[in-house]
Amino acid sequence: MSKLDYCFSNDYMVLRPDRAGAYELLHLLFSPKVGRNKAVDCFTSTELHSFRRRLSIFLNLLLQLFLLSLVGPLVAVLGGALEFALNLASNVLHGRMEYPDRKSASYRSITGLIDPRVDLERSITPADSRYHAALCVMASKVAYENEAFIRDVVTRRWQMEFVQFFNCWNEFENAYTAQAFVFCDKAADAELVVVAFRGTPALDVARWCADVDPSWYKIPRLGRAHAAYTHALGAQRNIGWPKWVEHVKGKPQRVHAYYAIRDAVKRLLEANGRARVLVAGHGSGGALAVLFATVLAYHKEKAALDRLAGVYTFGQPRVGDAMLAMFAERNLDRPRKRHFRITYGDDPLPRLPHESSAAHFLHFGIRLHFDSLYNLTVVKELPGDGSSSSSAAEFATSRINAAWELARSAYLGYWRSAYCREGWLLMAARAAAVALPGLPFHRVQDYVNAVTLAGSNIPKDM
Repeated sequence: MSKLDYCFSNDYMVLRPDRAGAYELLHLLFSPKVGRNKAVDCFTSTELHSFRRRLSIFLNLLLQLFLLSLVGPLVAVLGGALEFALNLASNVLHGRMEYPDRKSASYRSITGLIDPRVDLERSITPADSRYHAALCVMASKVAYENEAFIRDVVTRRWQMEFVQFFNCWNEFENAYTAQAFVFCDKAADAELVVVAFRGTPALDVARWCADVDPSWYKIPRLGRAHAAYTHALGAQRNIGWPKWVEHVKGKPQRVHAYYAIRDAVKRLLEANGRARVLVAGHGSGGALAVLFATVLAYHKEKAALDRLAGVYTFGQPRVGDAMLAMFAERNLDRPRKRHFRITYGDDPLPRLPHESSAAHFLHFGIRLHFDSLYNLTVVKELPGDGSSSSSAAEFATSRINAAWELARSAYLGYWRSAYCREGWLLMAARAAAVALPGLPFHRVQDYVNAVTLAGSNIPKDM
């Protein structure tokens, strides 16, 4: 990428681990002139006199280099082999003597293997205040699977109308980095249109780097937005967020997440006069979900926004600064609250990126927080009130929390609900987390449990 790719932004800072050598890393520690550092794309005149901020960038680049060069290949080989072996074992146990096909309706991701639930909880009906959240969290969970699996679940298990699966192009990374699917609650005269974005796959180290990367763009009228999520959602080189993207003759036809999904949603709303829209995602999928709704407002898509029933995110990381937060709240939470940010226990991803100040990244909207007993606390977070990153004391208690979660999982399905009964693979992951705190906390099963056990406390709107 060249700096011309960022000319849609009036200020930006993009980390480049691919250009970070020993000289660039040492330069960060000893010189405030980051604009002249090849590992940081920003205006040439940019200077950072705060050593703490330069140290934060230095450590982040080191982390990304470590993940991409050492952890990435290891996870790709061992993780891929484990996923394949578990699918093969599942086929044998279910009497299917067949070679696992990654594109088949029976093939599951690591996320789906850890928690195989795909059915909606029968006790939660459309009249239940939990229904929107329950539908969204299960759609966010199923979004980790392949297209054939998703289609089968939506049509056969949920008895709903599958509309389309989107595998979306990232102009800045020259790769397909965003996936989502759209479905309706009925084939005709639908009342709900649901958009579910996929979060960070368990075995995709490049996406892990995107979650920890504090790079940003300052977009006129919108504020500072997280660069990796802006790229994944379909921002265009040189021009950012035009209202329409035209195909350039001679270039491959690409699907860009925001534009393709927006057009699909608008068509469905035109065809179904009573339909309302839900947008959902887990982890980085939640970041894409809230940015999708925010860019709808940025483009003044009033017809779609007026029929937005809610944006439900689960374990969502920070996506922008105070200006973006106020823009989103003005458009998504008036006249009623429609953005619900659901968090659970010690899930680490909502604490990312660690550059947490009103000038960089913070949270906004209504926060519905569940503790490890699945008790709900409703918190209204104002723009500018960024929470600090986890302290050393919090890290120390994470071992105790992991041990408690392991003990709880043994009896949860008998004590609270059979729907929340946990299998041996999830129990094994929780046991591993006693030694590696935080390992299972971002798994989506805890959000499914939280919504299921919340009683009537989750609002549809406020």
